[in-house]
Amino acid sequence: MKQVLVKSGAVSVEDVPAPQVGTANVLVRVEWSCVSAGTEIAGVRLSALPLYRRALKQPENVRRVLQAMRDQGIKRTWDRVTGKLAAGTPLGYSASGTVIAVGREVNGFREGDLVACAGAGIANHAEVIDVPVNLAVRVPQGVGMDVASTATLGAIALQGVRRAEPTLGETFVVVGLGILGQLTVQLLKANGCHVVGADVDPERIAAARLSGAEAALDAELEDYLAHVLRLTDGHGADGVIVTAAGSSDEIISKAFQACRKKGRVILVGDVGLDLRRSDLYEKELDFRVSTSYGPGRYDPSYEEGGRDYPIGYVRWTETRNMEAYLALVAGGAVSLSHLPEQRFDVADAGKAYEALQGEGHKPLLVLLRYPKDSATALERKVVMRPPEPGTGRIKTAIVGAGNFAQASHLPNLNQLKDRFAIHCVMSRSGVSARAAALQWQASYATTDLDAVLSDGDVELVIIATRHNLHTSLALRALQAGKHVLVEKPLALTDAELQSLRDYFSGRSQGPVLMTGFNRRFSPGIVRVKALLEGRIAPMMVNYRMNAGYLPPDHWVHGPEGGGRNIGEACHVYDLFGYLTGAQAVSIQAEGIGSKGQQWRRNDNFVATIGYGDGSVCTLTYTALGNKSYPKERMEVFCDGKVISLDDFRRVDVSGSSDRGWSSLAQDKGQLEELNALASCLRDSKPWPIALEEQFEATRISFEVENRLRGN
Repeated sequence: MKQVLVKSGAVSVEDVPAPQVGTANVLVRVEWSCVSAGTEIAGVRLSALPLYRRALKQPENVRRVLQAMRDQGIKRTWDRVTGKLAAGTPLGYSASGTVIAVGREVNGFREGDLVACAGAGIANHAEVIDVPVNLAVRVPQGVGMDVASTATLGAIALQGVRRAEPTLGETFVVVGLGILGQLTVQLLKANGCHVVGADVDPERIAAARLSGAEAALDAELEDYLAHVLRLTDGHGADGVIVTAAGSSDEIISKAFQACRKKGRVILVGDVGLDLRRSDLYEKELDFRVSTSYGPGRYDPSYEEGGRDYPIGYVRWTETRNMEAYLALVAGGAVSLSHLPEQRFDVADAGKAYEALQGEGHKPLLVLLRYPKDSATALERKVVMRPPEPGTGRIKTAIVGAGNFAQASHLPNLNQLKDRFAIHCVMSRSGVSARAAALQWQASYATTDLDAVLSDGDVELVIIATRHNLHTSLALRALQAGKHVLVEKPLALTDAELQSLRDYFSGRSQGPVLMTGFNRRFSPGIVRVKALLEGRIAPMMVNYRMNAGYLPPDHWVHGPEGGGRNIGEACHVYDLFGYLTGAQAVSIQAEGIGSKGQQWRRNDNFVATIGYGDGSVCTLTYTALGNKSYPKERMEVFCDGKVISLDDFRRVDVSGSSDRGWSSLAQDKGQLEELNALASCLRDSKPWPIALEEQFEATRISFEVENRLRGN
C-alpha cells in the first residue's frame, strides 16, 4: 500500500506492507485524510534539522539516547537512531474510509461501515489503517467522507471548548485562527457565546468572520485587548482559548490580560509558557490545558484495549467528542465550506505539504484523496531486494520489529553475518517492518506471518513480540518446520507450556526451540560457571535485581506481559538451574504490596528455591530502588569462595587465586546466544539450552507467581 512518510525534511510516498486487523480493531480502507497544518508541519520542519538541533528541542529523547549508549554502546545506538531516521516517520492522525475487516472482539461495527478515525501512528496518511475500536466512529448520513476526515481536528477543538465550560451569553476570545481556531469559533457560537478572533494572517481573519466571529482582529496591527474591553464594558472576556502555535510567551500573557477577574484561559495550541505570576494572581484566573481529543487520550486501556468509560461517569470521551463533532456538521452548526482548502491525490502528498509551507496564500484545510481501485492497497509484503542465493548462512526471519529486536537481535545478526542472513522482517506495523528491513538489508518486509512460515528459504524464526504471543507464534513456526528463537518468557500459563510439551512429546528429531535466556551465555556467567566446576559442596546464591518502577498501566503488568515475575525474573530462574545443574525441589516466595495501586506483589518479592544438589538460591526482585543504582548483582558462596557478578560488567573472586572477569561495556550474552544457536544449527552441536531446562525455568516462574498470589 502507499503511505506518506517524512525523512530529513522531505515528504515521500512509499510502498509499505498493509496491516492486518487487530483483535479489538477495525481495518479501514482510507478514502480521505486531513493534513494538520500545525502538528504535521512542525514535524516535517523538525525532521529537517541536524541531529544536534533536534536534541535541543527534544531533551527527553536525548536522555533516552544517552541511556541507550550506556547500555548498548555508542556505535550501536548511533546506527539505530540514524537507521530509524533514514527509513522515515509516518504522518497523519485524522482519516475517513470504509471498514473492510472487523476484529474478533469488536462489537458495533461491520464490514462496509463508513467511519472517521483518529490517532497519531494509527489514522495515518495510508491506504489501509488498523484502528482500535475506540478511535473509530460512524459517519452520520449527510456528511461527506471528505469532511468526515476532519473528525480528529473537530474533536480537538471541541475538547478545548468543553474545558472552557462556556455558558450562554459569555464572551470568548480565540487566539490563533488556523483550522482549530476556525472550528473553535463555530463551536463557541453554537454554545451561544460572543466570539472575538485574533490572528496575524488576513485570510484567516476574514475566514473567522465567516465562521461567526463578531470581531476578528490582526493581533500585530490592532490592540485586541482594547477591543475586548470595549465589547465587555471594561470587564474583559469570560475566557480565552489559545489555538495558536508559536514560541513567544507574549501569546499566553496577552490571553491572561484579556480576561475578566476569575476568567479562564484554555491552552489547545503550542506556545511559550514562561508564565508571569502577576498575569494570573491579581485576577485569580484559571489556566487549563486541553489534552488533545478528550478523556481516553494517552490511556492504553482505552485507546488500545478498547475499554470505554461509562457514560454516567465520563460524559465526553474522545470517541464521543468525534461523534458530537460529526453530528454538529450533519446539523449545519459547523461548516467547512467557506474555509480556504486544497485537495491532492495521495501520490502528490509532497505538493500538499509544500502548499502549507510556501509563501503567500496558504490553505486552512488540506485533504488527501485515495484511489478506490488500487490493486496493491492490500498487499502485506513489500520486496526490498532480490533474495540472497544459497550461501550456507542461516536465513532468518524477525517476527516483531520493536525496541528489543532493533536494539539487540538485528544488530547482532548483522555482526554475525558470516553465519546469519537477515532474510525478512515481519511486524504488525508495516512502517516498522519496512524500516528494519531497509536498514538491515532484508529481502522483504511483511505484516503477514503466513508469508514468513510459507517461505521455504526461512530456516530460523526469531520471535520478539509482546509476551502473550510467544507460545502461539512459536508453535506455528515449529509446526511449519522452522527453528525458533523465542524471547522470554516461553509461556504465560500452564496451558501454554503444556501445548509445547505436547508438541515435543515423542519427537526424537525436529526443529530447535530456544528461549532467549541470554544471561547464561554472557562471558561473566560463563566465567562463574567455570569457577564452580568441580565444586564439592552445595552453594548459596543471592541474586538482586533492582528492576526499576513501571507504572500500573504499563503493558508488562497486563495480559500482554504477564507481570514482572513471569516476564523477567524467569531469566534468573534459568541462571539458577544453569549454575546448579540440578532440578528445583522446593519453591518459596513472599512479596510486598501497597495500600495503593502503584506496586504489585510481583513487583517486589523474594523467591527462595532449593535444588536437588542441596543448593539454595534466592532472588530479591524489587521496583522500590533507584535506577541510578546498578540493576543486577549476584553473589555465590561455595567451597570457601565468594564469587560476585556486578551488573554483567565484572566478576570478582574472594578466597581463591582464580581470576575473575571484567568488561568495559555491559555484556548480557545476546551475541553469544546467537553464536551458540548457529553452532547447533550448522555444526551439529547440542541444543544451546536443553528443552527440559527451558520448561523448568518457566515452571518455576509459575510456581513463584502462585506463591505470590497466595495460591
